[in-house]
Amino acid sequence: MTARRLHQKRRQRPAPGLEDVVFLNLMRTTDALLREVEETLKPAGLSHTQYNVLRILRGAGPQGLACREIGERMLTRDPDITRLLDRLEAHGLVTRQRERTDRRVVNTRITPQGLRILEKLDEPIAELHRRQLRHLRAPRLQSLVRLLEQAREGRP
Repeated sequence: MTARRLHQKRRQRPAPGLEDVVFLNLMRTTDALLREVEETLKPAGLSHTQYNVLRILRGAGPQGLACREIGERMLTRDPDITRLLDRLEAHGLVTRQRERTDRRVVNTRITPQGLRILEKLDEPIAELHRRQLRHLRAPRLQSLVRLLEQAREGRP
């Protein structure tokens, strides 16, 4: 097959379905919003996944969580949660300790330093989200939340 025929064949792909268009728009939107979050977190030396872990652990309280439980609560899946926790521990933001009753379980807790970083980031992140979505009024945002929840519910 000549290069010209191959090029023509590629151009003749079927038009994407509405579901494809929606999916691509969700991905583009996520990327655009997350880039700004990453810029806000950069001065604190955190990635958005590290920030997510710290928020999860703050919500868990003083008892902390096992690695598996943290992974289940993550917004985005990280195949190497152990390495992620290693980095947070190296920066003094979390501590890990084996359970006495079951030595296979390692509980992770946020440190006071981790809590202080989150406190400093709470308002800048909230302000960023307000700025990112300020052009959408409350009724539209509520509709968007419902639609996104429905899209996730339809997933196996």
